[in-house]
Amino acid sequence: MKTTLDELQAFVAVVDTGTITAASEALGLTISATSRTLGRLEEKLQTTLLRRTTRRLELTEEGTAFLQHARAILASVDEAEEQMAARRMRPAGRLRVDAATPFMLHVLVPLIAGFRERYPEVELELTSNEGFIDLIEKRTDVAFRIGTLKDSTLHARLVGTSHLRLLASPAYLKRYGTPTEPGQLARHALLGFTQPEILNDWPLRDADGDTIHIKPTIASSSGETLRRMALEGLGIVCLSNFMSGEDRRKGDLVQVLSKHTLEVRQPINAVYYRNTTVAARITCFVDYVIEALGKRAYV
Repeated sequence: MKTTLDELQAFVAVVDTGTITAASEALGLTISATSRTLGRLEEKLQTTLLRRTTRRLELTEEGTAFLQHARAILASVDEAEEQMAARRMRPAGRLRVDAATPFMLHVLVPLIAGFRERYPEVELELTSNEGFIDLIEKRTDVAFRIGTLKDSTLHARLVGTSHLRLLASPAYLKRYGTPTEPGQLARHALLGFTQPEILNDWPLRDADGDTIHIKPTIASSSGETLRRMALEGLGIVCLSNFMSGEDRRKGDLVQVLSKHTLEVRQPINAVYYRNTTVAARITCFVDYVIEALGKRAYV
């Protein structure tokens, strides 16, 4: 008896999720069905792929070797199905998209309904990571990254740019005063990032003409958390326009030191590996995002 795709999918799902229970949920199967499928695969191969302990499952040496072949086979099947779908001009299948929480919430989520209407056969899986991630390790097809790219192994498409502004709530400024010179920021509560440090470079010049690097009074790894703290009147923050536009329109956040703010635009790129087997799905999603953002002005 030859190995089936169902058996390969079950094996890979167990490895990726870590447990038979989680794999069963991901596959839409019962725990017993997944366990039987995995056992049937090992019986056919006449080897143990996973070592079962009381707490978790671990790959054997044979399992590690077989996993590479299993992933390659499933990827080839996905590619064949994708090519058939592309012939019908109907991209289909799962597309895993990652972006930092602010970009996901303020930019991508509002576009999902329209994208799903146009491409109903593409199954989206959205995740949020605040820092750069390994696309292969996180099983991500395309990620949206803000700022200068350094990884040359990735294919990148420029989606747009976003202007940086210094912002604070009217309540904060009423209580602590509005700074009129960059040097006055030392007397204010500054909201900044824990990492990377480059995000704490604000678009201002000091007396020597150098870009100002702030030491946060309160720091967070999430731009969305910083936005919420600014709205709560906890300090002055530097944010991209894409996540502060509505707040500024409503007057919940106002720009400070506008005359001293440099014209700094952060590039927004969609990145993915060149040898991806889901190119059609990625292309249709990135094209849709670029088309939609072309109608917006992040100024």
